[in-house]
Amino acid sequence: MSTATRHPSGPAAPIDPAGPRTVRVPVDGGELTCGVWGPEDPEAPVVLAVHGITAHHRCWPLVAEAMPGVRVVAPDLRGRGRSAGLPAPYGLERHARDLEQVLDHLGVREVTLVGHSMGAFVVLTLAALVGERATGLVLVDGGLPLAAPAGGVPSPTATPDDVLGPAAQRLRMTFESHEAYRDFWREHPAFADDWSPVVEGYVDYDLEGEAPHLRPSAAVAAVAADAAQLFGGPTYEQAMRSLTLPTVFLRAPRGLMDEPQALYAPDAAKRARALVPHLRDVEVDDVNHYTIVLAPRGAEAVVAAVRDLHT
Repeated sequence: MSTATRHPSGPAAPIDPAGPRTVRVPVDGGELTCGVWGPEDPEAPVVLAVHGITAHHRCWPLVAEAMPGVRVVAPDLRGRGRSAGLPAPYGLERHARDLEQVLDHLGVREVTLVGHSMGAFVVLTLAALVGERATGLVLVDGGLPLAAPAGGVPSPTATPDDVLGPAAQRLRMTFESHEAYRDFWREHPAFADDWSPVVEGYVDYDLEGEAPHLRPSAAVAAVAADAAQLFGGPTYEQAMRSLTLPTVFLRAPRGLMDEPQALYAPDAAKRARALVPHLRDVEVDDVNHYTIVLAPRGAEAVVAAVRDLHT
């Protein structure tokens, strides 16, 4: 493996015929790629599912498959997946406006919003933007402002390496084959007991380019710009205060490396109720930050939360 300059290109892996339909939506600067599962019936209920900071829409198949009759629309956010070539600016408000254009393009009048990790921040921002068009909100191990790191919140002039540290290295790596990238992820502690065809499909889709110079699709600049906005601040806190729709926070009890120190402390939702008094919270048993969407027990909890929103 070696490092190389990343540049946009088409998908390197064949598209799974059993996977979602692909829809490309015109947005500022180009087209946003979305995966769509479920019925094409325009009257079917719609869930908009938004991935995490270095992820893409292929983190949602287990959730989508567990909701027959529901149209699940899952974008590759600007700077990720097959939307990696879309230009800056990035940031929560830019992503929210992109997704508002997705809803308009698909003619969606009412939508339940689900976001994982950084995607939870995006859907909360979108909920504040679209008002009553959003009927429920599920924040999956994300969406509540993170505690500032030891060095303080990154400044607007911080470099990607300042913000991301070692994570920036993976996004610049090249891999000689899909199997080499699978091996890289098989060694990740989060998947030690949960490697599956779904995880393999998620990993395969992440690569772009041609062997032996395959690269992770997420743009380093996009990831860094978004990461710097996950610590709250007046604009985001105002979006939180504006929420009136049913809102659930799902907490993973283990972290990104399957460590006992989770991304959020057990009392995170309690503290967030100063801004969102009606926030409900659920701790999902036996999951980490990844398997809360990429393992069956995590996906089941997400689906249960979606169903419980309107009961």
